[in-house]
Amino acid sequence: MRMGKKRGLYNADFPVGTRVRIASRALLEEFKNTWKYHNPLIFEQLSYAGTTAEVEKLGYYHGGDELYRLKNVPGVWHEQCLSDDTIDSS
Repeated sequence: MRMGKKRGLYNADFPVGTRVRIASRALLEEFKNTWKYHNPLIFEQLSYAGTTAEVEKLGYYHGGDELYRLKNVPGVWHEQCLSDDTIDSS
């Protein structure tokens, strides 16, 4: 999966303060089962599928992978598990 698909590497697609929608349960489960690298999703994150949250912090893994922390939502979130709040990701 290509990271930084909207704005390029090391240029966050969802800056701090952006409202994002977490992907559907099916997409989160697929990501959890297939992602074999850094910061895997934890089981607790699946219960937040389809909800919205605000980006609290962001960082980058070596190579440009965007990693997000969301307000009042556990875990580290990958760019491909999030979308603009205005987009229906179900």
